[in-house]
Amino acid sequence: MGVEERIARRLGRTARIGLGAANGVPAEGRLVSFGIAGALDPALEIGTVLDATRVVDERGAVLWEGEPLGIAAARVGTIVGAGRIVDDPAERARLRETSGADAVDMESGALARSGRLTGCIRVISDTPGRELAGLAEAAKPNGDTDYVGLLRGFVRAPRGTARAARDARRALKRLESVA
Repeated sequence: MGVEERIARRLGRTARIGLGAANGVPAEGRLVSFGIAGALDPALEIGTVLDATRVVDERGAVLWEGEPLGIAAARVGTIVGAGRIVDDPAERARLRETSGADAVDMESGALARSGRLTGCIRVISDTPGRELAGLAEAAKPNGDTDYVGLLRGFVRAPRGTARAARDARRALKRLESVA
């Protein structure tokens, strides 16, 4: 997403690949997956930093495995690359059971499949007990903010969406501190 890209610029060259790599994966160079993720492990709290050593698909097949990047404040973990936003608590529990992953995002799987992934830093923005609610409607596939979708989300679930927006802001502040 755009906000993740702005934070990542502090680290060097960046590319916004969009949700599920809708914008495509960069054609060359080493890649680091960097951004927010949803917790599958109910013990992970909002703002927890994961320095992943594995990226798996939804069945648990390993797409990438490597050393952590060495973020001091991070937990080592596994990310599952999903093709959609996973917000339902029951679906998160099923995905945790089938994949063995700690968290889910939509980009790490595509980057891992490129064969050039060298690391994965993700910060937890939502949990099985603190879902995205209407905030799930606030992103366009290219990573821009969908303001109409965000408004629809607030109308549909005002409290949950406001809470999710606060949680996302907290996670992004944590991501900034890591950068």
